[in-house]
Amino acid sequence: MESEHSECMIAIEHSARGRNDEREESGMPDQAAGGHRAAPVHTDPDEVPLLTALSALADPVRIQLIRELADSADWTRSCGSFDVPVGKAALSHHFSVLRGAGLVEQRDQGPKRVNRLRRDEFEARFPGLLDLLLRADDTGSADSGVSAG
Repeated sequence: MESEHSECMIAIEHSARGRNDEREESGMPDQAAGGHRAAPVHTDPDEVPLLTALSALADPVRIQLIRELADSADWTRSCGSFDVPVGKAALSHHFSVLRGAGLVEQRDQGPKRVNRLRRDEFEARFPGLLDLLLRADDTGSADSGVSAG
């Protein structure tokens, strides 16, 4: 198993000297938590359009991530702790979409990136939407309670 140090990120390795030289020349600040990667960018749920929120919640993998986060205490789930059928690059993309929709907040905790569902903030912006998604009787399948005839 690869190191959790690279969870949720696809990193291009540079020499420490090259990275420092680039930062000095560009005036860029150091990266977060030990300089190994940039801190994630988060979108305030108040700035999220309804279509963006609905699009983020339309993917089965993202639904699974949200449901697992809803059943976990804040900041206890690292990106690698989710049992989803996608690789690291796809998982990174899914978390990026969820952050962009104001659903998830992430922070680096040592070598791990940990997650928090922004339930209260998202609920204030879109009342009832998360409750619908988290209902236990909704399996997300196309034939769950819908008749064809």
